[in-house]
Amino acid sequence: MFWVYNVLLTLLSPVWVPWMLWRARRRSENVNWQERQGNIVLALKPGSERIWLHAVSVGEVVAALPILRGIRERSPELEIVLSVTTSSGHETARNQADGLFDQLVYLPIDVVRFTLNAMARVEPKVVVVMETELWFNFFWAAKTVGAEVLVVNGRVSDRSFPRSSKLGFFYRPLLAMVDEVLVQSETDRERFVSLGAKSAEVLGNCKFDQALEGVDANAAKWRDELGIPADAFVVVIGSTRGEIEEEFVVTALDDERLSDVWVVHAPRHMETVPGLVSRVEGAFGQVARRSKGESGRYLILDSYGELSQVYSVADVVVIGGGFDRLGGQNLIQPLAHGKPVIHGPHMMNFRDSAEMADRVGATLTVESSEGLRGALIELMNDGGKRTRMGKAAADLVAGNRGASDRYADRIVTVVGRAKGAPRRSRN
Repeated sequence: MFWVYNVLLTLLSPVWVPWMLWRARRRSENVNWQERQGNIVLALKPGSERIWLHAVSVGEVVAALPILRGIRERSPELEIVLSVTTSSGHETARNQADGLFDQLVYLPIDVVRFTLNAMARVEPKVVVVMETELWFNFFWAAKTVGAEVLVVNGRVSDRSFPRSSKLGFFYRPLLAMVDEVLVQSETDRERFVSLGAKSAEVLGNCKFDQALEGVDANAAKWRDELGIPADAFVVVIGSTRGEIEEEFVVTALDDERLSDVWVVHAPRHMETVPGLVSRVEGAFGQVARRSKGESGRYLILDSYGELSQVYSVADVVVIGGGFDRLGGQNLIQPLAHGKPVIHGPHMMNFRDSAEMADRVGATLTVESSEGLRGALIELMNDGGKRTRMGKAAADLVAGNRGASDRYADRIVTVVGRAKGAPRRSRN
């Protein structure tokens, strides 16, 4: 499979190389192409015990924070190389993970020469990847230098599983290179095993721990910071993705019965902001942007690292990603704040947490703009229901704490196990 994969990678390079360059140009910050080619200049002590943890973008970086903190607390002598794929993930790591890693780099493109070059420079004892970051040559390079490979907070979404199941010939040799698969739920465990993992173990979802990190935000202070009156009814819209979802929520809010509502709207990707600004101006006549220090009844939160605390100002939270068939976005953060949450039906990427929240009555699912409008009007007029949903939300998150500690414990244990293992030569 190694040769098949790399021959196909070469033959398809006229497709994936332009696509990757196009995606990179859309980002607000350029990636480091030297690092993407494996030319990592390591600024760490030679011979140190080292972990390489990979978190692809913003969501995975944020989810990794309590795990990184747990590793630091248990083994402060370990050096941590944190890698990301996107420039937004890089910025998030710089802003929110300061002190939790020793060096921040971009993940090398999954080409043999690039991955082996990077791995030989970093020389980690253990390579840890978050969730579903499964790269054949990256794992192969890790095993070539004698590193153990762990998947943590692993998941296989409802959307990807049917497609992945048809590619067992690829996933079996890929997962054979993984020493431990540590997953969020029993469903994820069964799916990883069916795809070819030697075994998998359920340790829970670290995003419940991460979500608790923002709950101490001062709501009154944030309302003042954003220019929102203390008595205003606030809807925070988190992580809408693309034109369909933006149109979905803007249409729902464009109703006389919601004319007194204040809105804070945080799109998932900053490159969609200009289109969102035009859409909001078309519906409401004016819009404010956080990046420009503006305030107004419809504020676009076009900033990094603030949404987890801005949820504190909400009376109701609307989570994107599920109105279109995109798999949903993280609803655990607003639940941790004790906020009633509304989302769409397509929450495959957060299947378990969405189902848990629905069972305890912390969320509402809507399928249309009319449904969203009706749910907002209902919650605006029913303070008792908002209170009940909010309590159910906070209790749910508090009752699912601890996964990050379990992941950190296991990573440190594996590092200790790997210390006595002989390191393989690159040759």
